[in-house]
Amino acid sequence: MKKPSIDWILLGSVIPILCAGLFTMNSFVGDSLIFTKQVIWIIISLTVFFVFSTIDFRFLRRTGVLVSLFVASCVALIVVLLFARVVNGAQSWFDFGAVSFQPSDPIKLVLILILAKYFSRRHIEIANIRHIITSGFYAFSIFALILLEPDFGSAIIIFFIWLGMVLVSGISKRHLGIVCLLGIIAFGGLWVYGFKEYQKERIKNFIHPLTNIQGSGYNAYQSTIAVGSGQVWGKGIGYGTQSRLKFLPEYQTDFIFAAFAEEWGFLGVLILLILYGTLMWRILVNAILGVSNFEVLFGAGLAVLFMTHFIVNVGMNIGVLPVTGITIPFMSYGGTHLLTEFMGLGILMGMRRYRRDTPKDMIKNEFLGV
Repeated sequence: MKKPSIDWILLGSVIPILCAGLFTMNSFVGDSLIFTKQVIWIIISLTVFFVFSTIDFRFLRRTGVLVSLFVASCVALIVVLLFARVVNGAQSWFDFGAVSFQPSDPIKLVLILILAKYFSRRHIEIANIRHIITSGFYAFSIFALILLEPDFGSAIIIFFIWLGMVLVSGISKRHLGIVCLLGIIAFGGLWVYGFKEYQKERIKNFIHPLTNIQGSGYNAYQSTIAVGSGQVWGKGIGYGTQSRLKFLPEYQTDFIFAAFAEEWGFLGVLILLILYGTLMWRILVNAILGVSNFEVLFGAGLAVLFMTHFIVNVGMNIGVLPVTGITIPFMSYGGTHLLTEFMGLGILMGMRRYRRDTPKDMIKNEFLGV
């Protein structure tokens, strides 16, 4: 049954977040082109969002389409490893002059679609360890290629997308325990053979945050100062000393939340949390009304993607998680992640056009297989 394609409450929660990012960005970059570029990317991304909302995405249920997307994603990541330029120690970006492109961002949507397709037919049988292994293969293939760049932050997001969708599909406690054990073993292996020295230093600084504030802990230390100095009401737009005096690093991307908190204070952060909470709520509402389990699981995966980005970014801004270079959705500077986020919402809106009006209890029972 065709429905209006735009959830205006969802879009209404995103627009103020975009504005918060722009206000904060403009308040401390002055005449920089960053603000202008971000406005252009927002216009492009919103255009893609509205175009995608008119498309019937049921063709994405076809196995051939998703396998092609998965193979293309793996090839793109291999090409990145061979030819992409190195930025901040990671070989993650294609450089096209005025525009750079990071393939690992849209590939997150591809993984969500692959897992939604796989679990949509097998979620009742998820207790079989074979399905954990098979779905893990899809995620691990992308995880390993991204980790080789090395982009530890994006690799962690890939893992949590897989874990979140497995949990939604109904993994058994025993298998969850096995996954956690394997995760600990894998972390140990990465520590010995995989992590670069600067990544180890970030994790060490997370455990002992004040041991090296002039070195590896500098970013996190300045971020916590910025967040705390905002107090209740904030210092006001353009009066954030940590950002304007350039004590706060990466203030337009990784640490824009800290810059926002310094200028807007606890009250501004509370409003921001409400907006993100509204966004997650509307994503899940649209997901649960999906016409099939594929749409339901895609919406759940999209919520996991946004939630993980938000939690990890805010966590590293307030000093409770290691610095991993993860952006905060719709707020950090950057075109690739912004375009990916609106593509995800656009696909969800396209699926909304054919949602069902089944009572929620019936949908919940069908989804959980009871």
